[in-house]
Amino acid sequence: MSTHPPISPAQRAALQATLEQQQAALQTQLDAQLGGEGRVAHAHEQLQQDGDGERAHNADRELDLARSDHLLQALGEVNEALARLNADGYGLCCDCGEAIAYARLAASPQVLRCLACQSATEQRQGLASHATL
Repeated sequence: MSTHPPISPAQRAALQATLEQQQAALQTQLDAQLGGEGRVAHAHEQLQQDGDGERAHNADRELDLARSDHLLQALGEVNEALARLNADGYGLCCDCGEAIAYARLAASPQVLRCLACQSATEQRQGLASHATL
């Protein structure tokens, strides 16, 4: 039995507003990062630029592409959360099915797991990455 009550309509509306603000901010950052181009066109332009130093240019290009990838991933997570928000099951942990604490959702409305399951997942991932070292 869950110790957290389901989210109320007012809480759902607040989460939607937060997600929409995050979506707009990420889209603005992505547009500025890509200069109004799509990611592929932007990457192509980065490859075509001549720089003073090849190493410095390669490092700058890799950093630029990594930023774009990070913004695209974050925007995708926010978009998915917005789609889930009005579906049954939003706010329930994808692992254990228990309600995710509203405070956790308010801090990061796109989370998929309760704190206990997220901690367990991170611990498993940490152990797996250390096992390969």
